[in-house]
Amino acid sequence: MNIDQQKNFTKPPHSYWMDSTPQPEYPTLQEDIQVDIAIIGGGFVGISTAYMLHSQGLKTAILEADRILQGTTGHTTAKITSQHGLIYSKIKSQMSEEFAKQYADANESAIKMIEKIARENNIECDYVPQSAYVYTLQDWYIDKINDEVKVASSLGIKATYLEEIPLPFPIKAAIRFDDQAQFHPRKFLLPLAEKIAASGCQIFEQSRIVNIEENDKYVLITRDGKKVTAEKVIIASHYPCYNKPALYFTRLYPERSYIVAIKAKEKYPGGMYITAEEPGRSLRSQNSDQGELIFVVGEHHKTGQGEDTVKHYEALIDYANEHFTVENIPYRWSTQDCMTLDDVPYVGHFTSHTPNMYIATGFGKWGMTNSIASAMILKDLIIKGESPWQDVYNPSRQTILASAKNFIVENLNVAQNLINGKTQPLEHDTNIQKGEGKVIAANGQRSGAYRDEQGTLHVIDTTCTHMGCELNWNSAEKTWDCPCHGSRFTYEGDIVEGPAVNPLSVDKDVNTIEKLIKDDY
Repeated sequence: MNIDQQKNFTKPPHSYWMDSTPQPEYPTLQEDIQVDIAIIGGGFVGISTAYMLHSQGLKTAILEADRILQGTTGHTTAKITSQHGLIYSKIKSQMSEEFAKQYADANESAIKMIEKIARENNIECDYVPQSAYVYTLQDWYIDKINDEVKVASSLGIKATYLEEIPLPFPIKAAIRFDDQAQFHPRKFLLPLAEKIAASGCQIFEQSRIVNIEENDKYVLITRDGKKVTAEKVIIASHYPCYNKPALYFTRLYPERSYIVAIKAKEKYPGGMYITAEEPGRSLRSQNSDQGELIFVVGEHHKTGQGEDTVKHYEALIDYANEHFTVENIPYRWSTQDCMTLDDVPYVGHFTSHTPNMYIATGFGKWGMTNSIASAMILKDLIIKGESPWQDVYNPSRQTILASAKNFIVENLNVAQNLINGKTQPLEHDTNIQKGEGKVIAANGQRSGAYRDEQGTLHVIDTTCTHMGCELNWNSAEKTWDCPCHGSRFTYEGDIVEGPAVNPLSVDKDVNTIEKLIKDDY
């Protein structure tokens, strides 16, 4: 298989995790209900938090906008690690040593909790102990890695400084965390969902929450107008679907990153790896019914701001060919992560004035341990009123000075994309081939046009239904993506990812637009 053949993508992106597990179906909410706790989002946080709370005798319901465990949880790299880049020296210097200790304890405890839950429930989820490495090819990062080893070790993590790693190329320096692991996230979480559903926790799919009313209790309203009345609400929808009054959209930004799963002639040496510097590259392996797969990961960019998204897959294939003899590429997929201004997630009370509303978001590409840590924090806050890790994760934490520059930069970026989308000139070449999407002028309006493989033209209004930014075409995933807050839509206008809660307007006058395109061409 030569390089050109490897880059000739004949199938749409699809995730190994999704392909290797069944998708059970849960009902759509059809009537008004009352519960103790309503959880918005059926991903890792939603399922694991429901598992922990339901065991406490609380009546719980999960409301999932699409299908459970199909979002970021179904498109992760699934590394169970407390090693999140060079995070501990950063937290210590920008926040405090105590906050760094809390973050380390939370994520180390999360590793043990995942193993404990799997063992107690007899879940076979491809759990494999591994070491996790951060390495560098640049002299500039040697001191940074050395500092991270010292800080991590002082916090109780088994961290070691190295000048060589098992990968087949020389490095400048590396840090190794021992007692880490990898697993299959859907094989772990689908049995948990089945278990809690069987014991009375209600799981509803295709039940998107579009509004929350606050009275003496919370009332969650679905797109179909059904109501869920709850004493407490947990927003675990990845990007918050509800922002009043916290304005999380000013403190979060979404990024996409890419994965190719290769089969190589060489045997993978074991371990989970990530570079300290850019361009970021991450490696791990996975046993499958097709043999050993090697996940090659990287190429991040802000959602809706990657000009030619196919090139990111191509760059990973080039990297894979540099280091392995690639025989096949059975899978490729991308994922979306929410990033906070200081790189630490927001988990806890939605605001300091909402004692019965909680949130978990902003995992910054380290969602496996942070998801289970979030479930443990939320359970403790709800049952005990406090958590030993609540301060570092507190969404209202006082780190404004440390992240003020990032706040300004990210919100200026949003403003620029909002303005540019309204003022950019429209495509003059309106000839649209099969499989191609373009922004065009249709009936005097900015529209998004895509021609599917059968030749049918699909035209939508490119104005995002979240806050009015103009969408850009994602050529790799065949979606319309928002460069401001990361909402994504199919070429037919349906929501792929929030925070948008309403679909795009679809232009019904496609025949007239088709004629205009032909006349122009």
